[in-house]
Amino acid sequence: MKISKSASRYAQALLDLAIEQNKVDVIAADMKYMATVCAENRDLELMLESPVVKADKKLAVLNAIFDQFDKVTSLFVDLIVKNGREAYLSQIASSFDVLLKSHKGIVPVTLISAQKLDEQVKKEIVSKVQASTTGTVELTEKIDADLIGGFIVRMGDTQIDASVASQINKLKQRLTR
Repeated sequence: MKISKSASRYAQALLDLAIEQNKVDVIAADMKYMATVCAENRDLELMLESPVVKADKKLAVLNAIFDQFDKVTSLFVDLIVKNGREAYLSQIASSFDVLLKSHKGIVPVTLISAQKLDEQVKKEIVSKVQASTTGTVELTEKIDADLIGGFIVRMGDTQIDASVASQINKLKQRLTR
């Protein structure tokens, strides 16, 4: 999902407010729950994007779904709806998570391999990645059998492709020139 600039700005404003109010963990939990609910309920997303449904109805639905939210988060959601940006709520929640990790110095790293890697190999890869970054590495593992062998490490805009499939494709390109 591509996150819009306005969603990032709203998320940054919420993070700044959460830090100021000393409610970072509470608001982070609220945003995580909102992202999960929005991702799992396509009907909710469609309702939020619909120009036919009035803002007060959208706000009533959101307040009913997210009634356990902290007061700051609830007021923030009210503001978003009043500004007509309710379609961006899931993007704001996702952006908030990214900004929070950056604020805490957490570097998300995705490790994609053809099969489940041995713990020792994972530790080696993580230690090499850790040496090239500042902050704490948060590892997410994915399995992709199409890689045939090897692995791919993704960290932000950087990708290290040490997969057999990639090497075969490079060889194929060289041979067909």
